[in-house]
Amino acid sequence: MTTLNHTVVSHTVFRLLGIPGLEDQHIWISIPFFFSYVTALLGNSLLIFIILTRPSLHGPMYLFLCMLAGADIVLSTSTVPQALAIFWFHTGEIALDCCITQLFFIHSTFISESGILLVMAFDRYIAICYPLRYTTILTNSLIGKIGVTIFLRSYGTIFPIIFLLKRLTFCKNNIIPHTFCEHIGLAKYACNNIRVTIWYGFFVLLSTVVLDVVLIFVSYVLILRAIFSMPSQDARHKALNTCGSHVCIIILFYGPGIFTTLTQRFGRHIPPHIHILLANVCILAPPMLNPIIYGIKTKQIQEQVVHILFTKHK
Repeated sequence: MTTLNHTVVSHTVFRLLGIPGLEDQHIWISIPFFFSYVTALLGNSLLIFIILTRPSLHGPMYLFLCMLAGADIVLSTSTVPQALAIFWFHTGEIALDCCITQLFFIHSTFISESGILLVMAFDRYIAICYPLRYTTILTNSLIGKIGVTIFLRSYGTIFPIIFLLKRLTFCKNNIIPHTFCEHIGLAKYACNNIRVTIWYGFFVLLSTVVLDVVLIFVSYVLILRAIFSMPSQDARHKALNTCGSHVCIIILFYGPGIFTTLTQRFGRHIPPHIHILLANVCILAPPMLNPIIYGIKTKQIQEQVVHILFTKHK
């Protein structure tokens, strides 16, 4: 580790700039941010309410969907209010501890969502490949244990990052050209050697999100093999339809992240504000669109939404 002069002062307050280069457009940019956040809150809250209050929706798939909706609310709430405060009131100042807390919830919730998408793929695999044993395999007890494991994994892998960041001395700069704090984006302002921090972040990415993507891919290879071996065309169509919502959400969740990673790695000539906008799409789009996708493609949820919104007003 680089030895630091004891007179060096470590920054304890940082300033988030929002989207550099587009400061004049912040008010206009805030409009889709605001409506995306409101849609995410209302849609996911309604989804959770419907699933928890309707005994007919207490099956494994819907309970996992309920977990996903809860994670979506946490993810969007960890980022969007801060961005709106920057856009509307120019209040970008954030204490170091608050910055670390924010990035902790962002990264841990992202890993939680990835884990939930993995178990939802496992749910579809059991439903299609072992339909007669579905309820005996995915019991409420097992679902509870899976839920606890997902959140212990996400918080457990991200928690050491708090200590890795807290030991650093931030003396380079305190201006962060972003709408929210993130791990490496904060660590690069340290005067210390951050090699351990970078490698640990790489390890977390490989052992969680990348591993989840690989297992989801394997699950769907097995699912598709089982589907195309079905003798009935109607059965194949029905099986594919049950996977449609989940596949859409997988693409929506991982797609922007993969695209953002590629542009950061190979798009050196892409303006910084494009990278920041893409990072926000990764945070905004899934929480907003997940409940809409499941609402459109799942008949049982459609019926319950119609019942709540219209039947009681007759």
